[in-house]
Amino acid sequence: MIEGFLEYLRHERNYAELTVREYGRDLEHFQSYFKTLDDSLSWETVDSDVVRGWMECMMDSRQSATSVNRGLSALRSFYKYAMMAGLVAGNPARTVKGPKKHKPLPQFLKESEIDELLQPEMWGERFEDFRARTLLLMFYSTGIRLSEAIGLDDTMVDFTTGELRVTGKRDKQRIIPFGEELKEALQEYIRRRDNEVPRKSEALFVTKEGERMNRNRVGYEVWKHLSRVTTLRKRSPHVLRHTFATAMLNHEAGLESVKKLLGHESLSTTEIYTHATFEQLKRVYKNAHPRA
Repeated sequence: MIEGFLEYLRHERNYAELTVREYGRDLEHFQSYFKTLDDSLSWETVDSDVVRGWMECMMDSRQSATSVNRGLSALRSFYKYAMMAGLVAGNPARTVKGPKKHKPLPQFLKESEIDELLQPEMWGERFEDFRARTLLLMFYSTGIRLSEAIGLDDTMVDFTTGELRVTGKRDKQRIIPFGEELKEALQEYIRRRDNEVPRKSEALFVTKEGERMNRNRVGYEVWKHLSRVTTLRKRSPHVLRHTFATAMLNHEAGLESVKKLLGHESLSTTEIYTHATFEQLKRVYKNAHPRA
């Protein structure tokens, strides 16, 4: 039953492979749990009390609220699939509520920090320098995810219209505009790449050997260069995505527009950036007002 469900997620729902593996681990863990309680229990006979007991067990083992809620989400999805396939009669996870999780405010760079980092004089003349600066400018100018950046091909960049076509979560595509600064950086990067790197793939961002850059390589490049201008604990491509969203809202972009640019499905996901900008406003107030 579990394997059938995972194949359904892969081929029918287009879930990312990482999500599929995590759901598989959660379901195997739940199955082990209820078999430990009573070997006669099955997917058809467990009830909501068993589900709650499993969640309490995970929380007792100090798993985070995020992990527990992901497990509950996997269980709910599994039972929806099993009911649709006629494998079970009900969904014992349907009415079970997960633990509340604290959502930390997103971390982002100050505009002065990102402006300093992107100054041309901060960079050398090597191909790797051009590539790193272009990557940072890409993240900051478009707000794309790490997975979207490494998935970019040359054909997904339209210099005539100044538009980027990216493939986001669940293979959903969206169009993101970009400005003259990123256009010039990309054109110079591509010129250097094509002169110095043997082409082995259609990828936009490649290693010196011509292979598509992977998550670890890009993540390290971003971490290394953000460390030059910020002391933030997190220095990842996602921090630059947060920085993009915060800068857009600070400069009067509408929430709905930012939602579409980021590729969020729900407006509530985008709204966390309004809290972040308000927290920044409070810090400015406390530092500037004589009676704060």
